[in-house]
Amino acid sequence: MAAGIDLKANETPIHTPANPAAIAKIPSGYRFVEPGTLTVAISALNSPPLASDNRTRIGSDPDIAQLLADSLGLKVKLVPTAWEDWPLGISAGKYDVALVNIAVTEQRKMKFDFATYRVDTLGFSVKSISEIQSINTPPDVAGKRVIVGSGTNQEKILLKWDKENRANGLKPVQPIYLTDDASGNLYLQSGRADAIFGPHSVGAYKAALTGKTRLVGKGPLKAYVATTTKKGNGLVYALQEGINGAIHSGAYQQVLARWGEQEEGVAASVVNPPGIAY
Repeated sequence: MAAGIDLKANETPIHTPANPAAIAKIPSGYRFVEPGTLTVAISALNSPPLASDNRTRIGSDPDIAQLLADSLGLKVKLVPTAWEDWPLGISAGKYDVALVNIAVTEQRKMKFDFATYRVDTLGFSVKSISEIQSINTPPDVAGKRVIVGSGTNQEKILLKWDKENRANGLKPVQPIYLTDDASGNLYLQSGRADAIFGPHSVGAYKAALTGKTRLVGKGPLKAYVATTTKKGNGLVYALQEGINGAIHSGAYQQVLARWGEQEEGVAASVVNPPGIAY
């Protein structure tokens, strides 16, 4: 158990009643991947509290997927998906929606529609005995080996900081691209990396769980994590209504509370808000 998180208890889904207003907003011409089912891409590799790669597929993203399916009067089908694969899967109609801790950006809004459900906070984690005490500004990453996900917002921030550092004559950062959480932990603990830059909630969870890491700073920009659907198919408005109904019923708050993400909650879901600016 980490920071009050009971993984065994959290295997039991949280449900919310069917929401007639959300159901009414399902476009008349929309065809679900599987009739009567909301097919949701979730991360195959994220750690709790976002998602888990065990057989029960627990985490806040799977829980939000359950609330959305309940709201729309559907069953839920979770499909573990690599980060690199969700865009094509959504575009090709393989999934109805993706919940892979996807932050809204202006570039992504050109191809996808978004309904927000969490504030996106990023964080830097280091080994608990690391001499690094703070990473909050570009000079703090100069000369550091930083694990970061390819194609993510945190990568763009890191590379922007590195460009600024180089222009100021500072040592370059060395991004380390890994595809699974276990490798990241191994790199950090073995000294092959200096820091991990990723979701703050994951960093906080791991620090509380093992004591082998600690958080030393947060990313500089505020963004929103959102349900992600194909641009223009209209499903986003039903999802927005579903999230807002779950907020009204209190089920949404229960999900965030049991995963220690209360500080990342939204008061209401917003469709296609301004994207993160780098």
